Formats: sequence, structure tokens, C-alpha cells
Amino acid sequence: MRRQHITNGELHVIQEKTGVELYLPIVPELERALKAVPAKGFALISTENGTPYSAASLGHFMKAAIKAAGLPGKCRPHGLRKASMRRLAEAGKTEKEIAAVSGHRTLREVARYTEAADQRRLARAAMSKTKSRDT
Repeated sequence: MRRQHITNGELHVIQEKTGVELYLPIVPELERALKAVPAKGFALISTENGTPYSAASLGHFMKAAIKAAGLPGKCRPHGLRKASMRRLAEAGKTEKEIAAVSGHRTLREVARYTEAADQRRLARAAMSKTKSRDT
């Protein structure tokens, strides 16, 4: 992703795996992070000298960052995508809303990723409704 892909507060990307075109709003946390890192080159994430990471070198960079942060070895970059989908599901977002962020072509894939989060959220909602009737 390059800096020129940000326009009017949105990041425009084409999902590499699916070819889905996405317009993602720049959330305040991302905006702060982008401003905190000096711009070197055109890429949003780049090496010290400003050249973009290849897919393989970004994977190595992330692995080192995970280790440096003291996170478990099972943490993977793909887990960030899955975690964001889970968080959206836990916040009550619909499968279509989540797909609009993740770039999945089918809602079945979204459902697979968010099944556990949906179960927890729905169970809590159901139990909160019964508590109010029992008191």
C-alpha cells in the first residue's frame, strides 16, 4: 500500500487474494500511527531506507516484531486479520459489514472466521434478556 492510495480519509486497495476493491476509512488509531512514523518513500510500511517490503521480507519483519513484543510464537500476521474480523463480530457488525472490510467474496468465509465471536455475543445478549425478566 502506498501513500497515494489514501484519499479523502480512505485507503483504496485491491485485495491481492480475491481481487476485491476496497475503500477503507482511516480510523483515528491508524491516522495517529501514520503520523508517528516519518514518511520514507511511497510505501505505508517500508524498510529503514524507504523501500517497500516484499511479502516475504514483511513476514520476517513481523515475526521479529512479534518476538520483540514478547508475544507467543503462535502469533502470525494473518491472525491480525482474523482478530479484526472477530472484533467486528463482537461489536455486533453484520457479516456484510465485515466482508466490506476484509474483502472476502463470500459470507460463508466471514461466518467461518467469526463463528466463535458471534456465539459469545449472541449468548451474552440472550442471557441479558432473561436476567431482566427474572428480577
